Amino acid sequence: MNRGEFVLRSAIFIALALMPFLIWRLFNVIVLATGAVLVATLIHLVATPFLKLRLPRGLALTLSGVLIASIIGGTFYLFGRTMAAEFHDVLRRAEQTADLISAEIGRSGLSEYFGENISISGLLGPFFTVSTEAVLGGLVAFFAGVFIAGEPALYSEGFMLLFAPRWRNRARETLDHVAAALRRWLLGQMIEMVTMGVMAGTAVWLIGLPSPIALGAISGLSEFIPYIGPILAIFPSVAVAATIGPYAMLWTILAYLAIHQLDGNMIMPLIQRQLVRVPPALMLISIALFGTLFGLGATIFAAPLTVIIYVAVIKLYVRDTLGESTPLPGEKAAPKSLPPSGD
Repeated sequence: MNRGEFVLRSAIFIALALMPFLIWRLFNVIVLATGAVLVATLIHLVATPFLKLRLPRGLALTLSGVLIASIIGGTFYLFGRTMAAEFHDVLRRAEQTADLISAEIGRSGLSEYFGENISISGLLGPFFTVSTEAVLGGLVAFFAGVFIAGEPALYSEGFMLLFAPRWRNRARETLDHVAAALRRWLLGQMIEMVTMGVMAGTAVWLIGLPSPIALGAISGLSEFIPYIGPILAIFPSVAVAATIGPYAMLWTILAYLAIHQLDGNMIMPLIQRQLVRVPPALMLISIALFGTLFGLGATIFAAPLTVIIYVAVIKLYVRDTLGESTPLPGEKAAPKSLPPSGD
């Protein structure tokens, strides 16, 4: 080994050793990049029908952006004021429920174990409070996603330059598989979010709870965090029902149990069978890991990051290195056998 090779290998070793520290320090940047990729994926997903009509790519992407902006703007125009009032009402009623629980705990003599007060604002505050940093990060991710959607080849080929020439084809294939998996995952999540939001909103409306639009929106948005989010979404509805009476609480709990049984046994398996499936235990552990290491905000992007890592590991290690015939999202069947890589 000559001096140049020694320096190069030492630099690679140091870079690999520092990688966990860099990920820890730059996780916010990773989250922004993930958000930008999701925005670009959403724009391309909506543009797909226009592209199938053989419209020019630029026009298809423009129509996609206009359609997304129109849906978001129209929703806020039609329901924004109502939803804001209903969200405020949900928090107010949840605080009333917390006061009742605190009073009961105080009378029972268990306050020394549970604390004297239970603050719903403290529990739900992180979910409803939007900081200036979060707004700026969202704007950066949005505009970066628009640029990526406009010229995906520019950024993908630039990313390929980070790899040695002999590895670029494999990196390009992996990136294509990751992009396909993200599109399928995002489509599945959008279907689940809309379905759960409509079902939950309709259920609480039939029960007679106030603020059904807000409660349905909470249930729908919570689906973006698989498995854990839908469970947490039950508590605001139960807290609102508690201000009406025990029968309303009972019916609300039963309604959500029925909805989640329907979702877990019929809707979710059907969507995952057609789109993308990550093992549930792996997804749960990943969400818990990201939340523990990087805070509550990291759980929002834990699912797409898990999809990216899962597809990359299957493609680069299980298939290319071990030679196992494992299908990837979007593939009807995996290659019958692949020789292990010698790289």
